[in-house]
Amino acid sequence: MAHCDLIPGNVLVSADRLAGILDVGGFGPAAPSLDLVSAWHLLEAGPRQVLRDYLGSDDLEWERGKAWAFVQAMRLVWYNVKSNPAMSRTGQRSLERMLADKALA
Repeated sequence: MAHCDLIPGNVLVSADRLAGILDVGGFGPAAPSLDLVSAWHLLEAGPRQVLRDYLGSDDLEWERGKAWAFVQAMRLVWYNVKSNPAMSRTGQRSLERMLADKALA
């Protein structure tokens, strides 16, 4: 099973460590690439690369995770732009991470 929208608003952190996950109503069938979505929503370039290395994700799996995150980020930006500006900015930050990563490739 996968969370399917592991974004900052669904993550609880305490003392710089993961303490819990919220909103489990989005659980769905798992695919390895879905586990990588959070890399784009939660991590900057350095920690994201550490995660990729630790998991041993190949290029195709990594790009699938990025694609899932892209779809979510786009929805976060436009759907929440007026009703929840903080969530819209979350999507914008995720998109900025993806664009910066592509520039480095």
